[in-house]
Formats: sequence, C-alpha cells, structure tokens
Amino acid sequence: MLHKLENDTLKITVAERGAELKSITAVSDGTEYLFDSDPRWWKYSAPVLFPIVGKVNGNKYRAEGKEYELPQHGFARTSDFWLVDATADTLTFALESNAATLKAYPYKFRLEISFELIGNEVKVGWKVANVDDKAIYFSIGAHPAICCPIAYRESFEDCYLKFNAAEKSARILLATSGTLTHERIPTLEGTELALNYELFKGDALVFDDLKSDEVTVCSRKSSKSLTLRAKGFPYWGIWTPAQGGAPFICIEPWHGHADYSDFDGELKDKEGIIKLAVGESFETSMSFIINN
Repeated sequence: MLHKLENDTLKITVAERGAELKSITAVSDGTEYLFDSDPRWWKYSAPVLFPIVGKVNGNKYRAEGKEYELPQHGFARTSDFWLVDATADTLTFALESNAATLKAYPYKFRLEISFELIGNEVKVGWKVANVDDKAIYFSIGAHPAICCPIAYRESFEDCYLKFNAAEKSARILLATSGTLTHERIPTLEGTELALNYELFKGDALVFDDLKSDEVTVCSRKSSKSLTLRAKGFPYWGIWTPAQGGAPFICIEPWHGHADYSDFDGELKDKEGIIKLAVGESFETSMSFIINN
C-alpha cells in the first residue's frame, strides 16, 4: 500500500513494504527526483538497510555464540511495515521483531521510520529501540537512488556531485564477493566529483573519512539539483550499476558497513556496529533538499 504527503512545494509517496520512499516530485512542474524502481536497472528507490549494511562474509555471521544468515543489506527493505501515525505533513511507520526476524537476527527491536515535509525538504527519521532483555547490535543505512540526470534530455556524464567540505579521500575497494578489502585508491579531491560509469566498474565507492555532511547531485547544463544532508554518519557509499546506462546515482549515508573479507569475529566485534543497552534507543535523520 502507498501513502502520500503533499505541500505547496513537494509531493512524496511512501510504500509500506520497506517503509520505502518511492517518489519525490516538485509540485510546480512535476519534476521527479527519485528513481522509479525500474527493475531493468534496480528494483528499489530508497530502501533502508537494517540490521546490517552491505554483506557479511558468505551471507553468514555469528552472534550470541551461534551462526545466522542474512542477505545483503538485511531484511528491513523487504519487510512489511505498518503505518502508526499520520498528520498533514508527517508519516510514521514501524517494524518489530517477530518469529521470522528472530531466525535471522537474534535480537528484539522496534524500528520506526518517519517522513516529514518541510517546505522544499523531505526529512527522514530513524529510531531503533531495544525491546530485548539484553544488549542488541546492529547497523543502519540509507540507499536512495536519485535521478541522474534530473532534467530531461541531459546525460549521466553531464552530472557531478558537490560536497560541502573540501575532501581528500581514497575509496575502500570491494572484493568480488561484495565485502571490503584493505586496499584504497585516491578518488576524491576537492569539493566536486565528476560522474561517469567507468568510476563504478569496481562497484560502489566506499568512504570512511568524509568531512562533508551534504552531497548535492548537480548538472553542468541546468540548475535543478538535490542535496542529501546527513549529519553524523561515519560511512558513505556512492553507487550506480557497473554496466552503465542506469539513470540514477545512489548517495548512501551509513552507520556501519560490509564485512572486511578477513573479518571472522562476532557481530558485536564488527567495526562501526551500534550497541544498544536494554531500554535504550538510537535516533538519527537525513534530509532531501530539492532545488527546483
């Protein structure tokens, strides 16, 4: 089921499956800013990654002394959330642990995802609550696919990413398995990254040292752009399908990342993992700012 919000500037659509944002449209001229889930390229638009980000080695991991199996990016993106609150400018969805999730992830949780329209901004909030009788461990991240190009009759190569701080960063290379290696290649210097499909022949660009908390998808041929603001996220990914031709770029702020290929510890020992004590909650947010 789809749910909609609209103000004088924007219209958004959110699906109950995955509490996934499916559309961000400018009211003034109908410009769409979010990829439409065309399965020729990718079947998602903006999934949440939970309780892991990326892949665990062999799709298996250990927690509480036992082995479990999780697919890439976890199960939230394919789970059915339910609407728990709605106002004129907000929607809030929830997912709770259940018999199926406990078979793959041995922790009891409540995940709430909220959406709020504020002028030309779509604010997305996440809240993870520990409802277990022990500490829980998790990662969470975003994977929005932003139209690239945004404007009609432009190309992917007309676009670039603009960062709100000067960067000098090397990407962490991925193994063919999709896990992280310990190799790095200098990739980003300054405040702009020109886009071309060749950049992604080695899969996603993964960074763990960005100073920026805003990344804007821009064009050299038009003024339409989208800024993703995500404060306090230690890891970022940038991705589009390696074969080229896909009309989107994913800008992905993460709390956590894929396993390193040589990692063999428990989930609680993984770099970037979040720990919540009994009764605690973790909250964070990001925003899409539309420059139409």
